[in-house]
Amino acid sequence: MNYFRFIKQNKRFLVFGLLVALFSSFGQTYFIGLFSAEIRGAFSLSHGDFGLVYSAGSLAAGVFLIWLGRYVDRLDLRLWITLLSGAAVGACIVMGLAPSVIILAVALFLLRLTCQSLLSHTYMTSMARYFDSGRGKAISIAMLGHPVGEAIFPLITVTLLAAMGWRDVWFVYGAIGAALFLPILLWLLRGHGERHQNYLNRLAEPEVNSRQSGHQWTQGEVLRDVRFYLIQIAMMLPPFAFTGLFIHQAHLAEAKGWSLAWLATCFSAYAAASIIASLTMGPMIDRIGATRIAPWALLPAVLSMLVLAFFSHPAATLVFMAGLGLCMGMVFTCFTAIWPELYGVRHLGAIRSVVMAVMVLVSAIAPAIMGWLFDAGVTVETLAIIFALWAFGGWLLLLVVLRRWKVAPVEASEA
Repeated sequence: MNYFRFIKQNKRFLVFGLLVALFSSFGQTYFIGLFSAEIRGAFSLSHGDFGLVYSAGSLAAGVFLIWLGRYVDRLDLRLWITLLSGAAVGACIVMGLAPSVIILAVALFLLRLTCQSLLSHTYMTSMARYFDSGRGKAISIAMLGHPVGEAIFPLITVTLLAAMGWRDVWFVYGAIGAALFLPILLWLLRGHGERHQNYLNRLAEPEVNSRQSGHQWTQGEVLRDVRFYLIQIAMMLPPFAFTGLFIHQAHLAEAKGWSLAWLATCFSAYAAASIIASLTMGPMIDRIGATRIAPWALLPAVLSMLVLAFFSHPAATLVFMAGLGLCMGMVFTCFTAIWPELYGVRHLGAIRSVVMAVMVLVSAIAPAIMGWLFDAGVTVETLAIIFALWAFGGWLLLLVVLRRWKVAPVEASEA
């Protein structure tokens, strides 16, 4: 089934996934990083201090995610998205009101938990759960919300910051979430009860229950599988490296001699590359499976980090950001589709809550560690070389781990 036919048949739910991904931008590192200079100035924080506060909020979010993430398996999606969207709007308001570093940490915790973690977890789980043979295309389409946000929000935010205070900008985004996102999302979920019943009927079929290595894995079984942790080692590179660089993007731009406005503009290259990668990966996943593609998702990061390490010309910014975009587009799509292939869909929310928690925890420690390293005089170039080596090692590790893993067959009906 081609993209156009697939979109026509599933347009409402696909748009729902895309908008949830877009709404998650308010808690993403690149977005919060746009305010880093203003926040550090308002609370008299060094790079390391801000990284520590950010890490504390993110670490707490990762811990709560393991517990809260499973509720996407238990609550009606319409109720869940209502509660979650309301909490996300509240997080924006708390951020705008924060009078002290303690409340700032609370605001960062709420933003990282509701937007970056739970909203992303919700759309990824929903696309993977309710689509079977078209899972790759569904994920790749919904995931476009991320690069769309990365393309528009940096420029919008820089423009708003030039016109008003940073706190007022957060109030604006909170109002957008309350007035636009939530009503639209609920409208897009009309008729979801029938979709969920069809999913339950499909799950009850014997052949579905016997696809993934003989059964549908539980969260506990996954946590006892050594291969799960080996995959995580490779997957940790993008959230750690990209989060650390994006949250300290003001320092990155200064160190490389780039203007912050130019770096923000280059997020468009990041977004475009991410879109291309995601839309390309979707049909490939449906044809040959995510497990065969996943290792290659890290190779663009090798190129990108080498460019960052050895080039400082403004044109290198475009190549650097495009490489990161290619990597993230492939990673988001492949590593969302890979879990149902490996472990099944019955307990997907609980399994993905652990995966997301690992990503959140890794991204939580990155700002603090990189902030301290920058304060200690470690250069951007040195870190880029380390990240390039990590990405290359992760590629080799995934090739070995996934090579002989028995997974579900690709659906012939998708041809």
